[in-house]
Amino acid sequence: MFSLRRALTLVTAVVAMAGVVLPAQAADIPAPGEIVMSPNIQHITNVPKPEALADIHTDMAFQGDYAYVGNYYGFSIYDIKRPKRTSLVSSVVCPGGQMDMSVYGNLLFGSVDSSRNDDSCNSTSQPASVKESWEGIRIFDVSDKANPKYIKSVETNCGSHTNTLVPDRKGENVYIYVSSYSPNASFPDCQPPHDLISIIKVPLRDPTAATVIGAPNLFPDGGYGGVSQPYPNGKSATTGCHDITAYPEKGIAAGACMGDGILLDIRNPEQPKVTATVRDETNFAFWHSATFNNDGTKVIFTDELGGGTRATCNEAIGPNRGANAYYDIVNGQLQFRSYFKISRHQADTENCVAHNGSLIPVKGRDIMVQAWYQGGISVVDFTDSAHPQEIAFFERGPDNTAPALSGGFWSAYYYNGYIYGSDFNLGLDVLKINDWRTNRANGVKMRSLNAQTQTSYPEYGH
Repeated sequence: MFSLRRALTLVTAVVAMAGVVLPAQAADIPAPGEIVMSPNIQHITNVPKPEALADIHTDMAFQGDYAYVGNYYGFSIYDIKRPKRTSLVSSVVCPGGQMDMSVYGNLLFGSVDSSRNDDSCNSTSQPASVKESWEGIRIFDVSDKANPKYIKSVETNCGSHTNTLVPDRKGENVYIYVSSYSPNASFPDCQPPHDLISIIKVPLRDPTAATVIGAPNLFPDGGYGGVSQPYPNGKSATTGCHDITAYPEKGIAAGACMGDGILLDIRNPEQPKVTATVRDETNFAFWHSATFNNDGTKVIFTDELGGGTRATCNEAIGPNRGANAYYDIVNGQLQFRSYFKISRHQADTENCVAHNGSLIPVKGRDIMVQAWYQGGISVVDFTDSAHPQEIAFFERGPDNTAPALSGGFWSAYYYNGYIYGSDFNLGLDVLKINDWRTNRANGVKMRSLNAQTQTSYPEYGH
């Protein structure tokens, strides 16, 4: 039977220019590996995952003509000067957790959230109950893209699940906000209640002098207590933050902290202060990540229902769980406006939930590209935050190259005219969107992109 979703790849450009994205039916699942997309998206290329990195691809960062792609086994550097000919430059084998990454100058900062027997790239797993175990931040010198050098490690409480860069205004130091969670009384270096983040100060003239300078308590009241119920009805308690997104030039940050969403004043980066807190005890299970709009007047929070290992994009879960939540910032407080979740139902073998994304830099509009694991990549216009609207998408049918519920796009980011998607098992995908709402972004050239360290759009290209 000729499916509606297969037909979408054949719809003419006239439909694309009209802004029409046709809905898919719940039973209409593409064949394994089959690509389906809206007519305003083009698949440029795919670069398979390097053989040296045996685990799954994770997050990304960009700088100049290079993309950095994390992996539980390390990271890779790609040359993207000619996106159609994206090529691998080097891979670094250095196991230890999900390798959330940020880049600044010649430095790459990688998160290690897997307890290791030491801080080296030859380390092996060791229980966190052993006092000598290590986890935290690794720092690499990437000035030579073909031969990155590991130069420093910094241990942090409960390791580092994610990291966020906050450069100081003088250009002398960069601060790393380290998010981590899940303390345990049996872990000497990760004791409850763990209502904190760790702050690392990195002197740019001597990055090997990087050290933890503070661990501010963001939840002196203990944060949200959670709801202990089986999936999908449980709600996570707050025992740290999953991710923080900073907007340094505006002096603000937004934290997705398991059971709480928060706003922070980071004008003094060494002493961030919580200025607003919001909870969603009806639909949000796990506050996962945050993204500001360009004006810093809105925040998108994502809910990682099921931890990224469940089939949540289906009729049973519905449109408001495992979704984005849009908040306006009004008089310093967060006011809820709406939810958004992709409408294309996924198979029971497909892990799917709101995950990592970034803005497409169009002045006067708020548009975000976002990964949904095996739900693919979605582009949403949230200029009207009460009525967000999907304007483009790309996805594959179930990934049968790996076990069920273990595939899809971890991250999807827009950088200098193209969308880059980091697929668990299938490598790095490059896409091009051609839509009247986004085409002005083609003239915007960024020097770097760390999705958790937002900068305002350049003045040109609007």
